[in-house]
Amino acid sequence: MVVALLVAIVVLVAGRGGPQPTVAPPETQSLNTEAELESLFKAHASGVQIAGHGVVTHTLSDDNEGDRHQRFIVELSTGQTLLIAHNIDIAPRLDGLAPGDQVAFFGEYDYNDQGGTIHWTHHDPQGSHVAGWVDWDGRRYN
Repeated sequence: MVVALLVAIVVLVAGRGGPQPTVAPPETQSLNTEAELESLFKAHASGVQIAGHGVVTHTLSDDNEGDRHQRFIVELSTGQTLLIAHNIDIAPRLDGLAPGDQVAFFGEYDYNDQGGTIHWTHHDPQGSHVAGWVDWDGRRYN
């Protein structure tokens, strides 16, 4: 399952014609399946480090309260949707991100009744939290 997701990410990136993303450190390679993401949603789980991939369905306005976050909705092949809240005070913005784009992500899942939120998609300047990322258009944003 981990290998299949890694292959999918490599194929996605190679097809976009950009540089290959860096490989996540071993402690971040427990990439979850969509079934696991669905289980987290059904269990109302929060604080779980996960990875996945999907299609951007909506780009939203930035959240500018406190740390600034770029926000967008990703739909998994199961139909589950996730809000990605990507901290742009720490990591680069995904300039040009648009509906229909494929993204892969690694971050912390928090339950909400609309499918869940993924945050911590960036490195931790303090070094106390596992580093997350978003892969899009041949680049890793972390």
